[in-house]
Amino acid sequence: MRRVVVVGACAAGLAAVETLRREGFDGTLTLVGDEPHAPYDRPPLSKQILSGEWTAERLTLRPHADVEVLDLDLRLGTAATGLDMTDRTVRLADGARVPYDGLIVATGVRPRRLPGGGGAHVLRTVDDALALRERLTPGCRLVVVGAGFLGAEAAAVAWRLGADVTLLEPAPVPLAHAVGAEVGQVLSQAHLDHGVELRTGVTVTEVTDGGVRLSGGELVEADEVLVAVGSSPNTEWLADSGLRLGDGVLCDEYCEAAPGVYAAGDVARWDNPLFGTSMRIEHRTNAAEQGMAAARNLLAPPDARRPFAPVPYFWSDQYDMRIQAYGHLRGHDEVAVVEGDLAARRFVVAYRTGERLSGALAVGMPPKAVRGWRQAVAGGAAWRDAVGAAGIGAA
Repeated sequence: MRRVVVVGACAAGLAAVETLRREGFDGTLTLVGDEPHAPYDRPPLSKQILSGEWTAERLTLRPHADVEVLDLDLRLGTAATGLDMTDRTVRLADGARVPYDGLIVATGVRPRRLPGGGGAHVLRTVDDALALRERLTPGCRLVVVGAGFLGAEAAAVAWRLGADVTLLEPAPVPLAHAVGAEVGQVLSQAHLDHGVELRTGVTVTEVTDGGVRLSGGELVEADEVLVAVGSSPNTEWLADSGLRLGDGVLCDEYCEAAPGVYAAGDVARWDNPLFGTSMRIEHRTNAAEQGMAAARNLLAPPDARRPFAPVPYFWSDQYDMRIQAYGHLRGHDEVAVVEGDLAARRFVVAYRTGERLSGALAVGMPPKAVRGWRQAVAGGAAWRDAVGAAGIGAA
């Protein structure tokens, strides 16, 4: 193998090229990115960048010198437009065709948008964050559509900047599908306590020049609108490639999508043997870990590859709350408070799926309070063994 192409100049893509060099690959290594920027960190976009605490320069994942030493064929500001697995080439928007012996797809996701005009904001790139930050002046009326973690973080920052924030969510309880109704209510109450207008059970049908329109016809007026209603994997460029696609690039437990083709990061849907299910994860930690795993497996002989079986991790900062979670929380069967108190917004809750511990989430607790639960999840602990102590109650 003398030519490897990594499509996606992001956390996953950067981790992949660094790992390839670290593992001894000394051939031609091409990194393709549709943005003109060097790989940068995205979680601060909805926090430190939006608040103005950081400049955009602080987002860069590696100093220029560290990238230089990787000896990359760097193609920034040029999107991939097609993949020919017969000729083993990647087609780029500038007309170039880049040959490969091995390929890692790390093209991430893009924000979903709503019908209508009005210049609604989304929050995926550094340019998105800077454009919204410029508009968040004291007294600005901001409507955030979608009370998931991204929307909630942006609402908290906007409130801190003095904006008049309305948060709209179609579900009765924000995040209930992921963290459970009781925990979702606790996180929602934080918005209300800080003066954010949270409206649940409402559906936005379009963005207008003066705000957003709800399904019943009501116009919610706004100076600025942020749409945070989820994302879609960037797989359109692979439509005629022959790869299996379905809410991402479909991979096996090794992150392999086809012979010599691997995927990593937000765009990859792979079989996680630790939980016995297919998953696609849009978290920063997973992106880096999966980029490394895909690179190692690409270089390894078939019988030396290792399944990618992580305990997923994510965090979120909202107001004075630090939220941390380990495991696979979606689709859980039971939630139990294992430490602290929900009402005080200082607690650890555990999640059961089937007969095993599948995850844990902490709010307002030190990292060590939840790391032990991560180890239990990684070890496949039985629910009864993990949370069967006296005094633990259902949430």
